[in-house]
Amino acid sequence: MRDDDLLADCRARLAFDLLANTWNAVALWALRHGPRRPGELRGLIGGISPKILTETLRRLEYNGLVSRQSYAESPPRVEYELTALGRTLLAPIEAFGAWAFDHGDEVMAAQERADRPSTGAP
Repeated sequence: MRDDDLLADCRARLAFDLLANTWNAVALWALRHGPRRPGELRGLIGGISPKILTETLRRLEYNGLVSRQSYAESPPRVEYELTALGRTLLAPIEAFGAWAFDHGDEVMAAQERADRPSTGAP
């Protein structure tokens, strides 16, 4: 990466922004095995409200990473799936996950050290 690769209008910043939202990466990963209905996604993801899931899916659709398919059934059915572009993010997401698995304990230990009250002693 060059020195000017992280300017406000650069493409690297765009990519970092897409993955900066935790739910974006989690939703993309949850869709890696094929189309899912919103209820299925909530079950796979866990801990996400219907409102946040809807916002996340809309954001991913806006960015061309997922597609939404509506079915004219009774009751109506909607499914989301990764686009070809969305699939290109699976490898980077997997790499971040592997890094977290390998180094998560170190990060949590650093957070615990930082959260300890200072004794004031040198």
